[in-house]
Amino acid sequence: MIPTPVRSPRSGCFHLAHLLLAISLLILPFSLMAQQTDVARYDVFTGFSYFETPHLNLAEHGFHTQVGMNLKPWLSTGFDYSVVNGHDSLTPNLLTTSLQQQLGAELEALIAEGIIPPTYKISVPVDAFTQTFALGPQLAYRHYKSVTLFIRPSIGAVRQTATPRPADPIASAIVQQLVPSGHKTDWQGFYGVGGGFAVNTTRYLDWRVQTDFVYWHLYDDLLKDGAWTMRFSVGPTFHFGRNIVNPATRP
Repeated sequence: MIPTPVRSPRSGCFHLAHLLLAISLLILPFSLMAQQTDVARYDVFTGFSYFETPHLNLAEHGFHTQVGMNLKPWLSTGFDYSVVNGHDSLTPNLLTTSLQQQLGAELEALIAEGIIPPTYKISVPVDAFTQTFALGPQLAYRHYKSVTLFIRPSIGAVRQTATPRPADPIASAIVQQLVPSGHKTDWQGFYGVGGGFAVNTTRYLDWRVQTDFVYWHLYDDLLKDGAWTMRFSVGPTFHFGRNIVNPATRP
């Protein structure tokens, strides 16, 4: 089963996140120009996260955390984890070609027998629970004292559990064929790019806005295409450990 490509009202959050990021980047040159001289060894980010996968008409929201170690003022490495959930409504049009043909033949037989009308359309609500895991580097630009820019490759793994909620007997029978256990879990790798900015409020705290664009192909035994997903996250970052620029200035 697959999501119909109808735009969701929730996609407004995607455009809002993009607009906020663009405006913020435009005003950065007017920030205080002094270079940062206080960079803690360790960072911990925690905040709200929003996922949108337009190809599948799927929007999810939840929690995002990152733990990083600054190796240089411009280079850090760390672990990234997010967990979100959401809902969509699925239709057969994005199934693999063989499954579409199989399903089409079954529906034609049911129509010929008068069990369903010719206008019958399958639409199955689905609950999605998604986790992402990533390790890797991040590059930072600290020319501005009040704002830090950063960019990173987004490479990792995604785990998702999809639970169909069929609303009629025909859809229930089809779901039983495709997902006999009543739910389906898949692990896949992903790749993409991410970045954002942090507003430095104190030596121990900043407020971070970040976006990642990644590609993955979950359920490749059912879905014929992969999809691009946008992750938007916002929240505080806590800094601790010695100052790697000038160790004498931080306990």
